[in-house]
Amino acid sequence: MKILVVGGTGMIGATTATLLRQSGDDVTVAARGQVPDSSPVADFPVLTGDYTVPTFTADQLSAFDGIVFAAGQDVRHKPRTNDDDDKFWRDTQSEGVPRFAALAKEAGVRRFVQVGSYYHHLSDEFAVGNPYIAARKAADERTRALADESFAACTLNPPSIIGVVPGASAERYRKLVSWAAGDEPRIPDCAPPGGTNYMSSTSLAHAIAGALRNAEPGAAYLVGDENLTYREFFQRLVDAAGGARQIVERDEPHPLLSDAAIVQGRGNTISYEPSAGTMRVLGYPRGDCTRAIGELVATVRAYERSLA
Repeated sequence: MKILVVGGTGMIGATTATLLRQSGDDVTVAARGQVPDSSPVADFPVLTGDYTVPTFTADQLSAFDGIVFAAGQDVRHKPRTNDDDDKFWRDTQSEGVPRFAALAKEAGVRRFVQVGSYYHHLSDEFAVGNPYIAARKAADERTRALADESFAACTLNPPSIIGVVPGASAERYRKLVSWAAGDEPRIPDCAPPGGTNYMSSTSLAHAIAGALRNAEPGAAYLVGDENLTYREFFQRLVDAAGGARQIVERDEPHPLLSDAAIVQGRGNTISYEPSAGTMRVLGYPRGDCTRAIGELVATVRAYERSLA
């Protein structure tokens, strides 16, 4: 299958593109600029463009049998100089994503997998008063509304993803890994109460591959792997980094996991299991979180060595 991975240089996109090529697919990555030599997809064919402007054309997309859309931006990508929240979320989510999906349909692309987010599939309440989640919800629903017998558009909605690739992705985790190793004495050895579901980027990539081949047009799949408390997640990081200490739970704001990042509220837990039907369709592996945490630590350390 000829596949275009939009957002193919990011952590989810690069992991997915690599897996698909290893499986025998002909994979191209879409990116807004030049792909760094350090990227896992540095040797992939590249289609340059920006879906938010937009610059892609139907003629460009017509070359592909399937598209993976893994470029949906979140709060980390919002420029600090951009004060127009509504426009940003329209361009990157609620209007930008379904507009690109409609272009893919016009181009004759038959399979379209949008990678979304889990919050609004667990409760519509998460979208109330949260412009990001509300925009994710709109992007999800408007994209799936385009589905028909000729255009198998679906969404995969994952939880917190464990994974990293060299570059900006690894840069974001440097302080976290340094703390886990015991090199940030000003950051306390604790975690906030509560927790959520976690999933590795590798498991998600397998789920995306399954969706490209088996998903029902218009379906939304809630995916995930392991329910962990934040203390358990932090402890696994410390163990992987060789920090040799025990993390305790403490009901206070944490420098590495702000209250703003805990959408359900500090002290609350998001816990669920993917349905048996979802697992039959997507067939992705589970039980991968601990391995992925170890890989995250190793990748960040290799990235740091490359900077020396």
